[in-house]
Amino acid sequence: MKLAIPFCSLVLVFAHVSSSSADNSWAQWRGPLNSGVSASGDPPVTWSETENIKWKVAIDGNGTSTPIIWEDKVFVLTAVKTNEKDASIPDPKDQPKTNFFDIKRPNAVHEFMVVCLDRNTGQELWRDIATKKIPHEGAHNDNDFASASPTTDGERLFCWFGSAGLFCYDLEGRRLWERNLGEAQVGSSLGEGCSPVLYGDKLVIVRDHRHKGSIEVLEAATGKTVWRKDRDEDNAWATPLVLEHSERTQVITSASNFVRSYDLDSGDIIWQCSGLTGNCTPCPQVEGDYVICMSGYQGYAAMAIPLTETGDISNSEKIRWSMNKGTPYVPSAVLYDGLLYFNQSNQAILRCVDSKSGELVFGPQRINGISNIYSSPVAANGRIYFVGRGGTTVVLNHSRRYEPIAANILNEHFDASPAIAGNQLFLRGAKHLYCIAED
Repeated sequence: MKLAIPFCSLVLVFAHVSSSSADNSWAQWRGPLNSGVSASGDPPVTWSETENIKWKVAIDGNGTSTPIIWEDKVFVLTAVKTNEKDASIPDPKDQPKTNFFDIKRPNAVHEFMVVCLDRNTGQELWRDIATKKIPHEGAHNDNDFASASPTTDGERLFCWFGSAGLFCYDLEGRRLWERNLGEAQVGSSLGEGCSPVLYGDKLVIVRDHRHKGSIEVLEAATGKTVWRKDRDEDNAWATPLVLEHSERTQVITSASNFVRSYDLDSGDIIWQCSGLTGNCTPCPQVEGDYVICMSGYQGYAAMAIPLTETGDISNSEKIRWSMNKGTPYVPSAVLYDGLLYFNQSNQAILRCVDSKSGELVFGPQRINGISNIYSSPVAANGRIYFVGRGGTTVVLNHSRRYEPIAANILNEHFDASPAIAGNQLFLRGAKHLYCIAED
């Protein structure tokens, strides 16, 4: 099935690696096309705790980071609380209430860990404790201190633990370099979460928090800063999108004040557009000459913004389409062959729109069997996979109608987004990582 995405956007991650490796891998959070789609994948339709589970492995930590897959290796990040404590920091239960969420600063040392597993067996190949430290502030109960996904170019593995640091390894576990990019002060101590994006020889890190955010581009080989720009944005967790368009490599960042396009080489702002709501989290999606950006906290917003413009195009007739109903808060949409599927806020209420026109194709439609969703949907071989927090994954036919074909239940809590590689589906639960494949 041909994807409605121009060729220039198909080199988001795999600009310098073989197509065969790219087709059989999931090397960044939203997959090879940054759309949630595996063009060559064919994972199972049905599974349970006793059916089509190739392997299931316990992973210490809280299970919020999506794994990535490269050839025969699976990489996953985690932060593990230890029994080592700093007596000078009051125990969290003894600290005064600080905000609505009552988030307290930890007083225990955490091990920030990189784990590599054999893709075929689930056997651990190597692990490394990247650093050990007490987090400088707390995180929301639904978040974690290792919620970003790693990324790889097939030679190097880039592991971003936010305020705990950035670490680069080769795929055999040898550390190549590390950087401390400073501590973020996230509003209400909700925690960090934006994943790094690799494009060619550059690595992009976006951090938006309490009007002290930044975007920083590093040399992938050395970790040295190429450029850094301050960003006047409040809390946002949207992983950026990098693509070539209009003879420039654009870095698209979604946030509450502006969606911005930066020139990857210079850091100059190419264009910007306001219109999203607060706490922006969904990842941008590209459709031809437009990028679709969404948010769903304290209101709903979606815009299809042209990639061909320059300057401030806020409230402009140049915006191809927009909508103010039913967009997601935490999950990103999945863009598949001209159709954009997304849930409302964090609820299991589905809409499908035409990605070129913004016209509603179907919905709102409740996804039966699921109540709440944090993970972002994925798609392959004419199917869409929605993973509910309670352990149920509903599989839909890729269609202009709501056509569920299976509901699969696992005894696990799921917040991390799925990953697809070949005929395997990887689901990271709160305590286990599942590899799902035909028996």
